Amino acid sequence: MALTEEQARRYARQLPLPGVGERGQERLLAAKVLVIGAGGLGSSALLYLAAAGVGTLGVAEGDRVSLSNLQRQILYGSEDVGEEKLPRARRAAEGRNPDVRVQAHPGWVTADNIRQIIAPYDIVLDCTDRFETKFLINDACVLSAKPYVHAGAVGFQGQVTTYVPGQGPCLRCLLGEIPPPEQAPTCAQAGILGAVTGVIGSLQALEAVKYLLGMGELLTGRVLCFDGLGTQARAVRFSADPDCPVCGASPTICALTGGGPASCRDAEKGEQT
Repeated sequence: MALTEEQARRYARQLPLPGVGERGQERLLAAKVLVIGAGGLGSSALLYLAAAGVGTLGVAEGDRVSLSNLQRQILYGSEDVGEEKLPRARRAAEGRNPDVRVQAHPGWVTADNIRQIIAPYDIVLDCTDRFETKFLINDACVLSAKPYVHAGAVGFQGQVTTYVPGQGPCLRCLLGEIPPPEQAPTCAQAGILGAVTGVIGSLQALEAVKYLLGMGELLTGRVLCFDGLGTQARAVRFSADPDCPVCGASPTICALTGGGPASCRDAEKGEQT
């Protein structure tokens, strides 16, 4: 289906790019991207994905807007404090571009619902801020053979990496297990500069667009580390862990349950019953 005259004007600055063109724009309009978390990272990621013309944006979010969010979560304004984030994120994304439709997934992703939620989407963006949720997203995407872009930010620093099934390592290969709280301070504890989340969320959107268009080099098997104070970024390579419990040669995590990852033995028992 050819672009309309209005669409040709809307996307006039990205259509000339090598790898985009009218065919690439049509691919974006037909694409489906899920953003889990509509906070600091999700705010910039959603806006740039909507502006680029990604036709279907899923948003999973269960929180309300608080006053402390406004310093970095640019989807919201002072009038939104106390309101649910999801309707306002939807309004902002669809208001940015009439070609975009937002599929709302209210509430939190859990071991019981996440695989069903991610199933229709081409790629997933992890824009959450809790390691337990990040590992849940990782395990669900690996088990579902679903590509996703992981990111995190705290203080003046952030990181981004992309998982593509069969092409590189997952988050467990990089971090092993969930780090203890004393080694992973939250933004509430350590602080966060809002512009840093903007940079990292924008990089997540960029990775998703590159994946959808099949262009450029993704951060697969690399983690990009951004230092806002030094204004420096470096990509560090990391390898797949052959003993990774979810993507390794002999995985021990084969399913997700209400209690979290389930061992392969437990998963087999569940199938038998």
